Order: sequence, then structure tokens, then C-alpha cells
Amino acid sequence: MSTPNSVSLPGAEAPVVAKSDVVVVGGGPAGIAAAVSAARNGASTTLIERYPYLGGLASGGMVLLLDDMHNGTEISVRGLCMEIIDRMAARGLCVFPPDADRHPDVRESWEMWRKWSRWGTFDFHIPVTPHPIIFAAAFDPDGYKQAAMDMVGGAGVNLRLHSWFRSTLMRNGRAVGVVVQSKEGPQAILGDVVIDASGDLDVAADAGAAHADGAFIVTTVSRMGGVDTAAAERFQFEAPDEFDAIDRQAKRIIGGSWNYWWLKTPLPGVVWCNCPHMTGFDGTKVADLTAAEFEGRRRIQELLEFARAKMPGFENAHILDFAPQTGVRQARLLEGEYVVTKSDVMDRVHFADTVCRGRDYYTPYRALLPKHVDQMLVAGRHYSATSQAQKLSREIPPCMAMGEATGIAAALALEADITVRDVSPADIQKRMRAQGADPGDVPAENATITEAA
Repeated sequence: MSTPNSVSLPGAEAPVVAKSDVVVVGGGPAGIAAAVSAARNGASTTLIERYPYLGGLASGGMVLLLDDMHNGTEISVRGLCMEIIDRMAARGLCVFPPDADRHPDVRESWEMWRKWSRWGTFDFHIPVTPHPIIFAAAFDPDGYKQAAMDMVGGAGVNLRLHSWFRSTLMRNGRAVGVVVQSKEGPQAILGDVVIDASGDLDVAADAGAAHADGAFIVTTVSRMGGVDTAAAERFQFEAPDEFDAIDRQAKRIIGGSWNYWWLKTPLPGVVWCNCPHMTGFDGTKVADLTAAEFEGRRRIQELLEFARAKMPGFENAHILDFAPQTGVRQARLLEGEYVVTKSDVMDRVHFADTVCRGRDYYTPYRALLPKHVDQMLVAGRHYSATSQAQKLSREIPPCMAMGEATGIAAALALEADITVRDVSPADIQKRMRAQGADPGDVPAENATITEAA
């Protein structure tokens, strides 16, 4: 008997379990910011997340450094991103250089480099030695989860965890809600505005929005405990030749990593390994994601054995945990009303409809708007950009800024009874400023000005 190529499923009723002004799909950094921003601006908001926690790749993927939020000595991403940093820091679960340690007159200081480099708080974009120390924040994953829960709960957001996105509900080209899969079966959540913060463009793609299929490295991030970080740093700085030889061997085992394969965390003796960098895996394919887990764990186990034997400070190291979410950096990318290019990012192009910033680049509102799908916004690493542009602009803080802007845009549309496509970027900019964010409406001195609108 031959095996069929497909199986027909009977139609399933999806009871409506929630109705709100705004529905946000994805409780990662962008989705958290979108939901909190919309709710604080007066919109009833439902936030949907498939995991039993918030934070996405920041917490579940253990990408434990908030960077790409500075332009020289200027902090370029503020608002809700700075709020979550402050909340974590108040619990002792976030570390960042004070202003004095990143002041211009100490930017080329070896003392500051030794003090901060193993926290990852340096500007690797500037090809000098040592790299300048800049504003970036190293944090604990559960600290991020709790701070996010506090912000979402405090804003009155209707949070629905354990709910896996299934399909987008459309009516006459307009998004009117979503269906999720849960232990209770399919459930419908209705809304007047839908924000896709899924990370992989799940919601907009299902609605028929134009998009491209991108790909980049994936990582199974892990943490090691029992590390004497002071001893490891002494070895690095006091025996540099010997350290370099061992470090090169470690990187060959990893098979791909940033220059620093381990960085410190706010927890004593705990380091995080944002590696291995693995190519050839599709972040939307089950088989690829499964294979990446096997391969990532294999490499890290081999690395651990090597580090224990060869690297001072790692003699008693052990695997503390692997991230419960695979570190997918790029999958589907929106092709929205404007597609941000690599030259836009590299040349720091400023747009008249800029509504949020990253390190030294700007994001126009049009890049958050799908074409031919009404009442939907997109926020996060799957925003409208080319593959090469996205690789340069996909970090967590700018994704949070996108979320904050889309939450405001949704609330403004509801207030004025207009579509999100008709919301004035100037009004978004004003509201962003009012709540302590930087929408990028005022270009920095190193920006390239364009009149594109």
C-alpha cells in the first residue's frame, strides 16, 4: 500500500477565547515591547507566546548581551529596552559599564579593556586595539523573564502562554485575529490590529504578505558553571601567547564563533557560550532544527572536555544548561512598503518616516508595514530588510524599539479610527519621545540625510 503525500484533516471549531484591540503574536523582546507599549497607550492588548516564559531569544535563546544600542558614546536605544535593563539591574541580574568607564578619554584604555571585555561590552565594529568600551548590558536569562513578566503584568496585558500560532484570520484583506493551537485544541483570539512579533514572520506569511526566505548561522547557546573567571582572565592577559594557542584550538573544536567564545554573566562562576555558529540549517525546518541540537551539543561537549584539560580557570567547569530555544538569526523576511538595504544600514541613511533606531542606523515605518495586508504590523528580526541588511540590524535592542513603535502605531490607529497604514510617522515619533524612547526623528551627526518618505 502506497504512502499518501498528504492527509486531509477535518474542520475544527476554534472557540473565541479572547478579544482585544491589539493582538501581539510572539513574546520575545519585540513582542514584549509591542504589547506593553500598546497597553500603556490605552489599547486592550493580548500577547500570545508558545513557551511558558517571556523573552524569546533573549531569555530562552540565552543571547545574554543587549548591544547595538549606542552611537559612539550616545545611547541610541532607550524607552522600554532601558526599562527592562534597569529592572534587571535592580535585582543584581544585569551589568553594564558606567559612563565614566566609557567616557571618550578612556576609550582606548587597556585598563578598561581588561575590566570590561569579557562582559562583551565593547564596540567590535571599530577596528582598533583595544576596542572602545561602550554601553551594552550583560544579563541573566531568568532576570529577563521576570522583568518582562512584571512589565507585561503591570501594563494589564492579557498574556496567553502555551499557545502556538496556527493561522491568521483574514477578512477582505484585513487581519482580524489569529488561531492558536493549545492543549485545549484550536483557539481564536480576535483583534482590531495584529502585530507579528514571531521572529520568523509566521503571522504575516500566513496572511499572504510578500516575503523572502533568508538564512544565516544558527546556534545552540549554552552556559558553563564552575568557571574561575578571574583565573581565566589572568591567563588571557598575563600569558597572551599561550592563551592564543589554546584559544585557537578551542575555536577549531567549536567550528565557528565570535572572537570571544565565552563571556561573563552576572552570576559568579557562570559563563555563556554564544556558539557554535552552524551553517546549512533552515530555521523553519523541523529536521534542520533537530539536527542542529545534536550537532551543537556534540561540539560543546567536546569543547568542555578540552577546556577542562587545557584552559586555566576551566578545570572544574561543567555544562549548566543549554538554551531551550535554538538561536535562529534569520528565516523569512518581510518585503514591506520599504525594504531596508545593506547600504541603508552601512551609510546610516535617515528617513523622514524613521520611527526607531539601532546602533547608528534608522528604521522607517514603512519597513514595519506589510503590503496588501491591512491592520497588521511587523516588529522584530523579520522586518522588511534584505538578508545582508538584516544581518547588520537584527540585535535585540533595535527589535525592542521596533516593538515599542508598532505598539504606539496600533494605539494611534485605534484612537483615530484609521488603519495602521494611515498613521502619521510624526505622531509615532512624538509618542515615542513622550515615553522616553528615541524614535530617531532627529538624525545624529554621522547620519546620511534622505528626503525619502
